[in-house]
Amino acid sequence: MLMRTDPFRDLDRLTQQVFGTDGTLARPSVMPMDAWRDGDLFQVEFDLPGVSPDSIDLDVERNVVTVRAERPPRASDAELIAAERPRGVFSRQLVLGDNLDTERIQASYDTGVLTLRIPVAEQAKPRKISIASSGADRHAISS
Repeated sequence: MLMRTDPFRDLDRLTQQVFGTDGTLARPSVMPMDAWRDGDLFQVEFDLPGVSPDSIDLDVERNVVTVRAERPPRASDAELIAAERPRGVFSRQLVLGDNLDTERIQASYDTGVLTLRIPVAEQAKPRKISIASSGADRHAISS
């Protein structure tokens, strides 16, 4: 259903494998997400704390969903002590399987979480098929 294509995340994993996993080389994901299927609905949640709903852009082209968001820069010139929350424009792409209905994606944003709800396409749902026989009995088989 979902194919992850984030070369930077893969590079981070490789770096951790080569140099160790003590956490000193790891960078947090800019847009962490969870994805799962619940019956006939595929759901994805992106963590976007501190992002205004107006700065979120969601595009769908064929089976690729692109999420872009912007966390504004600090307005102050104060001395920065720690900077773990990325600022600026960032994006993430999801490659969806053909079994999802990208025409009916619903999106909502609440308390810093962008939620996408993508229904399973009708042609991908299980269905019963009648089998004709030369006798009087007809049987149904699930496909």
